[in-house]
Amino acid sequence: MSPHFDIAADATVLIIDDEAANVALIERLLRREGFKKITTTTDPRNAVQLFNETNPDIILLDLMMPHLDGFALLEAFSRLIGPASFVPIVVLTADVSVETRRRALSLGAKDFLTKPIDMVETLLRIFNLLETRFLFRTLAELTGEAPFVGRNTNADQRS
Repeated sequence: MSPHFDIAADATVLIIDDEAANVALIERLLRREGFKKITTTTDPRNAVQLFNETNPDIILLDLMMPHLDGFALLEAFSRLIGPASFVPIVVLTADVSVETRRRALSLGAKDFLTKPIDMVETLLRIFNLLETRFLFRTLAELTGEAPFVGRNTNADQRS
């Protein structure tokens, strides 16, 4: 059993990658570590709806996808999450360029990993970000902040 079992059991994960094999690999890796609440899509056009339906604790996002690239999704998620919440987005991509890394991080990605992924490093980074997510949520609850829903409460008021 993983030392991060409680985090894994409690976390809701959203995986967005147009390659079904990548989705299956990451999902299998997470399930082996005790993750149970995993939502996946290979169609990035479904990502925002799935975000709203699942209220994920972490998002694993490919960048280069048809129809809607990961950069557009980073912008959309940043608007939905807002500055008062913390929902980490980890970019998983084969693009190793400095420009891509900088652009993704500037649009709200909290981490950037290149494919093929190192499974141990990927898991460690996911657990570290989830620990921060849960600490952020606990702090918000203890300080009497607005109920923590994980996304911008003004998101429904957008045009």
